[in-house]
Amino acid sequence: MKKRLRNGDKYVNLYKMKNTRPISWIKVGRKDFEKFPDDVQDDALSALAIAAEGGKSDNAKPFKGVEGGVFEIVLKHRGDAYRVVYAVKIGEDIWVIHAFQKKSKTGIKTPQMEVDLIRERLKRLKEALQ
Repeated sequence: MKKRLRNGDKYVNLYKMKNTRPISWIKVGRKDFEKFPDDVQDDALSALAIAAEGGKSDNAKPFKGVEGGVFEIVLKHRGDAYRVVYAVKIGEDIWVIHAFQKKSKTGIKTPQMEVDLIRERLKRLKEALQ
């Protein structure tokens, strides 16, 4: 199965395996993700494919600040930090909640504004899927 990411020029193959879960995106999260450099997108998609197959990438870690089952993919590229936040406990799909370039002014901690946005998107997604 091929997924189109950008104007027809960028594809990733996600082969449907027996126990592979679908990957779904909150629309605005997908738009933000598509602004990432190509190498960052490739690495994030690989990590999401691992999650869809029931595993956890070395680049993924539990996301602090929300209930369990939410992970962030941590990526670095040319001195910049990128994050992709996904949930594994909402329905059958892996849900990509948020994607952002981290510009923390407080060291390694995720800015509170981003944490609040992730919480709000999780809440709205759960309500929409009920």
